Amino acid sequence: MQDLLSSERSGERSSPSRTIRRRLVAALVLEFAILMGVSAVQGFWPSGVGREGALLALFGVGLTLPIVIAALARRVLDDVEGLASERDELREMYGRARLDSLRDPLTGLGNHRAFQEELARQIEQARRHPSPLALLIVDVDDLKKTNDERGHEAGDELLIGFGRIARAVLRRADRAFRVGGDEFAILLPQSDIETGLVVGRRMLASALEGGDPSQPVSPFSVSIGVSAFPAPSAEGTHLYRHADAALYWCKRHGRTAVVAYDAGRHGSALEERAIEELSADVGKTIARRALRAVYQPIFSLETGAPIGYEGLVRPGDDSPFQNASSLFAAAEAADRIVELDMVCLQVVADGTAHLEDGVYLSVNLSPRTLESDLFRTAELAAIFRRRGIEPHQIVLELTEREEVEDLEQLRSNVDACRRAGFRLAADDVGAGNAGLRLLSEIPFDMLKVDLSLVQGGVLNDPSYAVLRALQELATQRQASIVAEGVETAEQLAVIRDIGFSAAQGYLLGRPMGVRVTDRLDLEALTGATWLDGNEADESAA
Repeated sequence: MQDLLSSERSGERSSPSRTIRRRLVAALVLEFAILMGVSAVQGFWPSGVGREGALLALFGVGLTLPIVIAALARRVLDDVEGLASERDELREMYGRARLDSLRDPLTGLGNHRAFQEELARQIEQARRHPSPLALLIVDVDDLKKTNDERGHEAGDELLIGFGRIARAVLRRADRAFRVGGDEFAILLPQSDIETGLVVGRRMLASALEGGDPSQPVSPFSVSIGVSAFPAPSAEGTHLYRHADAALYWCKRHGRTAVVAYDAGRHGSALEERAIEELSADVGKTIARRALRAVYQPIFSLETGAPIGYEGLVRPGDDSPFQNASSLFAAAEAADRIVELDMVCLQVVADGTAHLEDGVYLSVNLSPRTLESDLFRTAELAAIFRRRGIEPHQIVLELTEREEVEDLEQLRSNVDACRRAGFRLAADDVGAGNAGLRLLSEIPFDMLKVDLSLVQGGVLNDPSYAVLRALQELATQRQASIVAEGVETAEQLAVIRDIGFSAAQGYLLGRPMGVRVTDRLDLEALTGATWLDGNEADESAA
């Protein structure tokens, strides 16, 4: 008992709960000792032998006992209050720690973990109370380039700027998250895909204008993929994949756009398979060479004669992929695009047979292939020489559909290709930013103008002005220029009037398994009608 009391007086440190237990035990021991003393005096103490003095002493202890117990109780209550205070403080610290673990420190938005939790909650809510839920996946274009050229502070400013844009555009119930280095996710409850497109376009416009005027940043571009539950994403578990598939297609076709998910165009979210499974299926396609070549003629707009052919590939019947878009998207996602590129070149070369003098074969190469340390110009030349085709008859089409990661390596391999006799073409020029960045970095021998710009040239003055500017640029650089996607007589008349030297498209000739060598009557075609829009789809090319 004395030890317990002395330990309290000496101020020994212990946990509040242990201190409370000690004090309660001390009070019980003290009370028990007094009761035992009283019982002993009453039952066993001999009469007349100081019994009155002992009782008086016990009576005095009895008077002090309530005071001692009250003091102990007060200290117990103080410790209880301290324990409650520490518990509340611990809860507050835990709450702050959890909030910090769910927040991106740079933008102040939710992070990837917070997004996963909120996505699951919102999908469950949308199922329980049938209502639409839109999801936007946003990618800040050229963030790596900004970091490399202007420093990471400039890149951080773009990310912070987009965070401000998201807060300014979104409603109170909407949620924004930074889910990766340059990627954001936006959840829009009670919103269908059309609402998602509207919100995405506002964000893109604000980014192109430099964000919030009160806290402006340098204008920048974003690419945005949009999907929604229950339409077009009938399963909530596919919502993210579908929005990401739309974003991926957007980035491959020029960026700086807002694209809604479409199963026919974007594939079934990369066939709804994991990366490991996609990689295995791409590997099967490569190993079996489950591909077939088709050739779309490129005609001179002066003579009407075919001056070249673009060699394209389609998945064969035994390929796990339904179309070329899903095949190449899967190869890029699985990081197997270089392997696929080389096999495609072999398939195209095998089907070309004899190539007439003065006619070229145009083939597509990803920047990933030309950036690779494994790329060898001699191997590329050997693929065609084995089929009797010399490098000077080959045009390598380079499309900046994905961000160039190693420009110096790309330049080095391009120079090696040019020294070997190959010519270089910038593909899809005018599709968002595609091709425009590389035009300032690499001297191309040919410019291939994207079909969207060609088709827009007959509808609005800005597109027409850009077509004229590209024609003048090609003339200054002594490069040839080809219009892609010509589908109407009006489009043909416009590009001929501007001065384009060559063109391809469904009006002139479709991709076929055999090469067409017949000359066109351009004057007769100028009066032709537009083909059926359901057939005029070159997106898989």
